[in-house]
Amino acid sequence: MADRYCVIGNPVAHSKSPEIHAAFARDCGIDLTYGTCLAPLDGFAATVRALAAQGFSGANVTVPFKLEAAQLCDVLSARATAAGAVNTLVFRDGRIEGDNTDGAGLVADIVRNAGVPLHGKRVLLLGAGGAARGVMLPLLAEGPRELVIANRTRATAEALAARFADAGAVRASGFEELDGTFDVIVNATSASLADSVPPVPPQAFSPDTLALDMMYGKQPTVFMEFAAQNGARVRDGLGMLVEQAAEAFYVWRGVRPATQGILRQLRTQ
Repeated sequence: MADRYCVIGNPVAHSKSPEIHAAFARDCGIDLTYGTCLAPLDGFAATVRALAAQGFSGANVTVPFKLEAAQLCDVLSARATAAGAVNTLVFRDGRIEGDNTDGAGLVADIVRNAGVPLHGKRVLLLGAGGAARGVMLPLLAEGPRELVIANRTRATAEALAARFADAGAVRASGFEELDGTFDVIVNATSASLADSVPPVPPQAFSPDTLALDMMYGKQPTVFMEFAAQNGARVRDGLGMLVEQAAEAFYVWRGVRPATQGILRQLRTQ
């Protein structure tokens, strides 16, 4: 019987993960099944344990369960520990192992797909919540000259910067204190869901800036439109979605799938 995987969330029917992992499995010649699993908001732990008992090999975790997944795991990877959140579960030897592939997915999309190196660059991360925390360690591992965290509540940004102070050159800032231009700007806030833009000064952007919004949709986000109006090259979060899935596939199967085919397919949709 084929190994079984799924994505757990609430809601989850909209997830593109089954399509992505089906493409990976087909391209890699691996026999597996991948579906969706709607977990009750108060029943995540029971859902995970039931999947493990049914013989599933692993699962992805999406909103709103990533923090709860980290608390449930018996073993956490270094990047899941740093993120304080889990998006990839492995069921092995009666234990639940947790990993976080979001940051690796973001870095892969920026460096490989967008062709923008992060080493020695000035990077601005907007927001200091769970999405930002999940990508801090992989971003700093690339060796940027400076990683600046800007957040409406500066104290939250300072706490996040302090948490990762040993991992690289990172500091906190209020939006009003941002100075100069940045090579890469990543929007890790949820502002785009409300069609609003973080108060980034226009001078933070330049024609050499890559501005990436972790959100994606059929149309450019308002953050992408604002960045483009100020001269930046823009990118949505679809590539990050595909790349984090490829990293999860590697965690499960030990094979790193090609991502360009399915990314092109999703873009044409």
